[in-house]
Amino acid sequence: MRADARRNYERIVATAREVFFEHGVEAPLDDIVKRAGVGAGTLYRHFPSREVLVEAVYRQEIEEIAARADALAKELPPAEAVRAWMHEMIRFHTERSDLTAALKAAIDEDSETFQYCKTKLRGAAWALLEEAQTAGVVRADLEAVDLMRLSHGIAASARSADEAGRERMVSVLMNGLRP
Repeated sequence: MRADARRNYERIVATAREVFFEHGVEAPLDDIVKRAGVGAGTLYRHFPSREVLVEAVYRQEIEEIAARADALAKELPPAEAVRAWMHEMIRFHTERSDLTAALKAAIDEDSETFQYCKTKLRGAAWALLEEAQTAGVVRADLEAVDLMRLSHGIAASARSADEAGRERMVSVLMNGLRP
């Protein structure tokens, strides 16, 4: 991709992300075009359908949350890194539920995008988990998918909780993860 095309692609994805979070994934694509400062043709050249644009935004979100796991593993002791990432995942699931629902409605769970995102997140979870297991601060029988399911479950119940309530739920979770 040429440099100018790459910049337009990135600008459209970043703008779509903002617009989707402000107005939902059904926001008019014209709003994205105007805010990104590109023409409709540029948008449709990169993203021939709304679903393709939603996929691109979702992939970026997944890449960021996975990168956050890597950063936390480098910054914090293992148990604290797991705790911090669980907070990140709960926030992600809570704030991005509309995007996730739109993606699930638009594409098959066996699609390349779903497989990529699942692999990326599980890899991030495994990296944190293995380090915490090696340090002896979490149960040895845990798997990456356990962390993923736990973050989904807590996020579902945390939608109506304030920050203190979310912290209590994560504290209970972390106590349950101990060996």
